[in-house]
Amino acid sequence: MTAPDCYVCGKEAEFDDLPPRDCVAYDQHWRVVHAFDTALPGWLVLVPRRHVTAVHDLTDAEASTLGVWQVRLSRALRDMVGCAKTYVVQFAEAEGFGHVHFHIVPRMEDLRPEHRGPGIFGLLRRPEQERVTADEADRVAHSLRTRLHGAGRPLPGG
Repeated sequence: MTAPDCYVCGKEAEFDDLPPRDCVAYDQHWRVVHAFDTALPGWLVLVPRRHVTAVHDLTDAEASTLGVWQVRLSRALRDMVGCAKTYVVQFAEAEGFGHVHFHIVPRMEDLRPEHRGPGIFGLLRRPEQERVTADEADRVAHSLRTRLHGAGRPLPGG
């Protein structure tokens, strides 16, 4: 099921033609993307592959792999960018982005105090010249794929 005015569903409809940044990894229930308007390389978004607008509406199958995805992505980010921890955040309130999605954000050791905790969203919706470029997001995606597939275990749900 998709929603016509939903950004995530629109991307899912283009699944076979998505660039690496829009399909870092996936299984039958979830797709991992690199955030498109962030100044922070490695800011990931975990989205259900069907349209759902509230966490309580996730199926048991979707829920059963959600935590595994969050932990595997956090580990891969730690290995790749050396972050001290990751933030996992879910709101799904912005216009056109009501589709449930989980931000998996690397929190670097040297992150400025004003960007810690909820302040991390100050690194989203940045001016074009500050954003991670499409090429850089694709490089991050390739590196994460290698780490996720090289972990010796199949992807969650896969």
